Amino acid sequence: MSKVNLLAECSKASRIAISAHIRPDGDAVGSCMALYYYLRKMLPDTEVKVFLEKPSDVFSDMKDFEDIDSSFAEEGTFDVFFVLDTNKERLGGAAKYFETAGKTINIDHHISNSAGCGDINVVEPHASSTAEVLFGLMEEKLLDKDIAKALYIGIIHDCGVFQYSNTSPKTLEIAAKLIPFDFNFPRLIEETFYQKTYLQNQIMGRALMESIRFMDGRCIVSCVDRKMMEFYGVVPGDLDGIVNQLRNIKGVDCAVFMYEIGLMEYKVSMRSNEHVDVAKVASYFGGGGHVRAAGCTMKGTFHDVINNLSLHIEKQLERR
Repeated sequence: MSKVNLLAECSKASRIAISAHIRPDGDAVGSCMALYYYLRKMLPDTEVKVFLEKPSDVFSDMKDFEDIDSSFAEEGTFDVFFVLDTNKERLGGAAKYFETAGKTINIDHHISNSAGCGDINVVEPHASSTAEVLFGLMEEKLLDKDIAKALYIGIIHDCGVFQYSNTSPKTLEIAAKLIPFDFNFPRLIEETFYQKTYLQNQIMGRALMESIRFMDGRCIVSCVDRKMMEFYGVVPGDLDGIVNQLRNIKGVDCAVFMYEIGLMEYKVSMRSNEHVDVAKVASYFGGGGHVRAAGCTMKGTFHDVINNLSLHIEKQLERR
């Protein structure tokens, strides 16, 4: 895939918008803010805006975090619109800016979005994160501490602090180039990736305690309904990390975590090892993601959802 010159593509723009998927994770937030810093630095006379659903406060230490627009009330059109870490279907409130933009640029790494959705597409399914792809599109000599820190956040959150199988030698080489910018990377990892509030640990403990193993113990599922979320006083962002902890259980090849988002409607997250391609499972139900980490939204009862998912998971396990 040919390299896109970000600054050349934006050279004639007076208004630029940047956005990513709904319920933004570390890669979405890190990538958006890294590009925001980069374009503002190199194009100081150009208006640059970031539109995202309100990100988790764990990222609030990032410079100009308060500049993120979560109201989507901005009027007018943009000359260039960047879609990061997703396709246009998952932009949420920012989709209206995509539809009216003069030029759209899609930068992603999800195999489920391999064709891209923009006028210009840079999609690298083998990259650990969109932040990694973005690093390759930026001139290294133009990076600074804030850009490097944002890129590092994006990378560590999508490769599990270099634990997941999408971590490549290139991923580690990029991280080695970012660390010398002298941000406090150990604290960044602790506070944005590992640290949980008391309530977050309570709901995780409840989810683990009530998890169910099936398929001879090779799969595990846990579900949190709205009543339970209200009891603990938690929101969807407080559920991050539960599916990863389920996957860490010895003997589990595929973990499924679900939480209720509406009447008989669930947000489903899946994690797996080398035996299950959860991106294929998720894409069958209109979702997507990575080979080892994917998700979708499904309707039905809890048992309906897990029965439909297990049918596709079982087929892959049987081939093994």
